[in-house]
Amino acid sequence: MRHPPFWAWVVLLGFLVSPGESAPPQEENRVLAMAEKMKAVFQEVEDYSSEVEQIYFQDGAEKERYRFKYFFKKPHRIRVEFIAPHSGLIVFFQRGEKEATLRPFPSLPSLKFNFSIDSSILKTPTGQSINQTDMIFFIDFLFRNLAGVPQQDSQFRDQEDPVHFLFWGRDYVKGEIPERYHIFISRQSWFPVRIERYSPEGKPMEISIIRNYVFNARPPDGSFTP
Repeated sequence: MRHPPFWAWVVLLGFLVSPGESAPPQEENRVLAMAEKMKAVFQEVEDYSSEVEQIYFQDGAEKERYRFKYFFKKPHRIRVEFIAPHSGLIVFFQRGEKEATLRPFPSLPSLKFNFSIDSSILKTPTGQSINQTDMIFFIDFLFRNLAGVPQQDSQFRDQEDPVHFLFWGRDYVKGEIPERYHIFISRQSWFPVRIERYSPEGKPMEISIIRNYVFNARPPDGSFTP
């Protein structure tokens, strides 16, 4: 039986290459300013939800596609509702905890299973865990890698909507290989709407498409409780 992956958003992505010459300071400053804008906006958001489509590739060809709804409520509550495949499956997680709870059948709400966040069941085909999916992780990823990874030409485009740029960051599994990400940010919400990742040879590895954001809907705490 194939385990369902749980990713939501933060697989930041693009062409995976080794950084060469650093980007001009003004280019890095523009990406840094974008990260600071996103952080400021997120501080005013108490909760958000979105619809996510995740596409995974093998040898450059599409292999798997997943759709789910993603809910986040401060301080650290996450709920993931799968649409396809595994329709009806719900995952509950609180950031900082070592386990997540799976509720596989809507008709049997009392049937629940707990799994370590290190379990392969709670990871995507590329190895990302559920605790690496929210806006907190995404913003931290940007700041951490802007400080520690040389950046090349970001090809920053801020006159368009969405704003988009290239970004180099260490892989989120082992934190070793510098990867190149292509990030698209909505000018309306200042949240990511598309994230792409490619192999060193330029082949697509995964794409995340995030739609239909809803902010500050104030969902009850019970909706994040298994």
